[in-house]
Amino acid sequence: MSVDELSLGATIRVWRDRLPPEAVGLPVARGRRAPGLRREDLAELAGVSVDYVVRLEQGRSTSPSAQVAAALARALQLTLAERDHLFRLAGLQPPGGGLISDHVPPGMQRVLGHLGDSPAAVFAADWRLVWWNRSWAGLMGSPLEIPVEERSLLRSRFPVADGGPLLAAWPVVSTQPEVTDRAMVADLRRASTRYPDDPRLAEAIRRTLAGNERFAKLWHEGAVGGHAEDHKTIRHPAIGDIAVDCDVLVDTDTDLKIVVYTALPGSEDETKLRLAGVVGAGV
Repeated sequence: MSVDELSLGATIRVWRDRLPPEAVGLPVARGRRAPGLRREDLAELAGVSVDYVVRLEQGRSTSPSAQVAAALARALQLTLAERDHLFRLAGLQPPGGGLISDHVPPGMQRVLGHLGDSPAAVFAADWRLVWWNRSWAGLMGSPLEIPVEERSLLRSRFPVADGGPLLAAWPVVSTQPEVTDRAMVADLRRASTRYPDDPRLAEAIRRTLAGNERFAKLWHEGAVGGHAEDHKTIRHPAIGDIAVDCDVLVDTDTDLKIVVYTALPGSEDETKLRLAGVVGAGV
């Protein structure tokens, strides 16, 4: 085995070649030569440019940031051991225990793949967006326009001055805003004890306490709990108002949250939700 075969670029190519496109919800084109994902597929899934993937695989770039390494690990559906190996090849320290995980494990990826065209996203324990499908982008607007560190539902529900863009590109109205707000604050308080040494979570709470009076008021009530289902109206600029149910599924080991939007079967809202997914296909 040559040294080159042990490199970061060679390893990424191996992982890309072994992952079939259908495993990430991509159609299998007739006459497709690549056995797994194409570079274009990986770039889209990881939120990086195709040129950057080429440079990584050719060994012209060897030091991706921790954020990019995490995005590649999610896109390639790596196990935790493989993710840590990727980090070390990139000269990075793997995420330590007791810290919030942004890694979407293969089992959760398989669940997400079975959700079909339903708009779905995955949030970390601090409510940072770490994964979404095309239907989600069509329904809510593409998160790619937002810097990674600002893709936060906490920032959207409890904005602070100069807090950056909101996660949804257009209005999303909850039918129970009080219940939803309280549930998020209670969920973050629970996360603060599960991840007491996580600097990202601590900074998010500190910043929001200082910059949002409503969050501070709810936080000082001391409630501890989890997030629950909700009903929302999404005011889509191209399709109009869409009434949806919002369900949250939580992985108890990682505190990753799968958020899924659905509409009443056979309703006009279900038709609009499908149209939003078609819009998302071009995102």
